Amino acid sequence: MRRRTARMLRVGALALVALGGASAARAQDTTQRGVRIGLTYAPGTKPGVLVLPASGGLWGDSVRAILQRDLDYGDRVTVVGADSAGRAVVPPASGVLNYQLYAKLGAAAVVQPSVANGTLHVAVHDVAAARVAQVFNSSMPGSAFGSPEWRMVVHGAADEIERAITGVRGIAGTRILFVQGNRVYVVDSDGANLRALSEGGRVLSPAWHPSGAQIAYSTLGGSGWSIVMRDAGGGGRTRTLPTGGGLNVTPAFSPDGRTLVYSHADEQGSDLVALSVEGDGSSRRVTVGRGTDNVSPTFSPDGRRIAFTSSRSGHPEVYITDVDGTNAELLTPFLAGDRSYRSNPDWSPDGRTIAFQSQLDGRFQVMTITLRDRRIKQHTSEGVNEDASWAPDSRHLVFTSTRTGTKQLHVLDTESGRVRQLTRGGGGPRLAAWSPPLVRAP
Repeated sequence: MRRRTARMLRVGALALVALGGASAARAQDTTQRGVRIGLTYAPGTKPGVLVLPASGGLWGDSVRAILQRDLDYGDRVTVVGADSAGRAVVPPASGVLNYQLYAKLGAAAVVQPSVANGTLHVAVHDVAAARVAQVFNSSMPGSAFGSPEWRMVVHGAADEIERAITGVRGIAGTRILFVQGNRVYVVDSDGANLRALSEGGRVLSPAWHPSGAQIAYSTLGGSGWSIVMRDAGGGGRTRTLPTGGGLNVTPAFSPDGRTLVYSHADEQGSDLVALSVEGDGSSRRVTVGRGTDNVSPTFSPDGRRIAFTSSRSGHPEVYITDVDGTNAELLTPFLAGDRSYRSNPDWSPDGRTIAFQSQLDGRFQVMTITLRDRRIKQHTSEGVNEDASWAPDSRHLVFTSTRTGTKQLHVLDTESGRVRQLTRGGGGPRLAAWSPPLVRAP
């Protein structure tokens, strides 16, 4: 019994290190698409975008501020400040825009928002062509001004503006799960609307269902660590999955949402198990560790492969296997005798890259590796940085960092290297998971 207990503690220790290292209700979008005309600007540059003052009183001021911040956080455009230009940027009563002035301010596109009769109207103007490129309307929810649902509609509009200008839909209409203290929390991608989704008790490794309507996470109970599912909005019934007793952690949903893969540990090690969550509840073993530990699965976007952390080489590395457990191969390279530690992979939504954490000089740092040529890139160096999760655009990562002196969540633009702080205050948020888009694209 003592040997079994020691074995479980060792398995649990590796799993917990891999976990931490050292209703998200969909807003209804009734957008009406106009004719989409691509804007012309130099490749490799960030086009300037001017957001005009919005009509609609307090609503209009808030809408403009949110749109500006969302476009800035997207890192694909440069938000042009217009305050110094005074009222000259405001369209006159005739509605004719001063495109020459906007061009002098450095704007390739102008966003003209307005709020009236419960509708957010947005016109995107092509400055060089001196015409409207796209128009769309979004119905504002009946909930209170500034509510999470109200803000999500504005975020969805910002994402459509970004797509109209750059061809890539933005990520403002998303949320991020994380663990803080003994609860699972969720926060908007801009850091607003922080709230708890779980009750008190020890919790680990939250994950999003691909629909964005549900989440799963591990929780400690009388029979050990189990995995539960619940509504992403925080309400509804909590459903405990049939994983059995012991240590069950690091759940990950398949892209179709029908299967959940997690790590189950016993005295023989820990292995990945696939559980049907929308079928008959059957399960099957994915890996056969034979005394090694296998944790932190993440699916490829096509659902055919799984990346995960395994100690089968003698220390943690990232491996890839077919979804049925065959054709396992080492992803992250190592040298004989190397004491490296590479873990916690997350497969990018575009399928091209896997993010992971690597221990360098005793501290974890965020890395990425490309699937085509296995090229590794280090993205962080200041403090301890771990547990990275991709945004839907496969460009931004959210991760835990100590760079400010305490553990907080930060967002990294992997192309420019820009980092912004997402959370503030105590509690040491960790184990972040970025949601899929939560506003339906028109």
